[in-house]
Amino acid sequence: MSVVLLVVGVVIGVAYIYHHIVVKGERCTSQAKLHGKTVIVTGSNTGIGKTTAIDLARRGARVILACRCKQRGEAALEEIKRESGSNQVVFMQLDLGSLKSVRTFAETFLKSEPRLDMLINNAGRTAQLLSYLTISHSIISYLIILRAVLRSNSKDQLTKYNSFFFTGAISSELGRNTSLFLQVVLKPITTFFFKNTVQGCQTTLHCALQEGIEPLSGRYFSNCTVRNLFAKARDDAAARKLWEISERFCDLP
Repeated sequence: MSVVLLVVGVVIGVAYIYHHIVVKGERCTSQAKLHGKTVIVTGSNTGIGKTTAIDLARRGARVILACRCKQRGEAALEEIKRESGSNQVVFMQLDLGSLKSVRTFAETFLKSEPRLDMLINNAGRTAQLLSYLTISHSIISYLIILRAVLRSNSKDQLTKYNSFFFTGAISSELGRNTSLFLQVVLKPITTFFFKNTVQGCQTTLHCALQEGIEPLSGRYFSNCTVRNLFAKARDDAAARKLWEISERFCDLP
């Protein structure tokens, strides 16, 4: 019995150390203020999208919450206003599973907002807004493509989700539709080995806010640090072909 307790204690101790040294990762150190800037954050009603939106709102930005579900989006709107202490937060409905919705959102935004300084593409595609991005004197606007979630015909079932970004998975609400039993079983794993949403959004914030990294635009970042990619990921011809195929599938001009 004492041996078992010792082993359990060692395992918990190692997991604790691993969590605090490896999982937590680096933090965005930028003190940039964003008064007068407008930011769109897609998928911002939950997870790292919501946490990112709270941070940007605290910095003074006008934050547009682009979310699929009106009810959840409006609930997140009130929470983000309360958490950030800012009233410059707006909800706009956007279903990234529908190209019609994407176009409608883009048209509505262009009619109602005079500028766009940052597009944090936390979920899905918003290419129609790319040409509208403006560059401020001290903050370079980045298109941050964090993850693409491919959904099946069922609203409750994810067909593909690559969770291992930024040297580790992120514990968000994407598993909310799994069984209660599975959530309980996985809880110790997500607690010790997954980043929470605050830790998970730090690289996003770093890329969007850190001054002096403009020459690194387009590079891959992990834990607020630029990383090298495999050779295939650096193939410009393959990247160009993938972009053209994506445009054709999305029926973009």
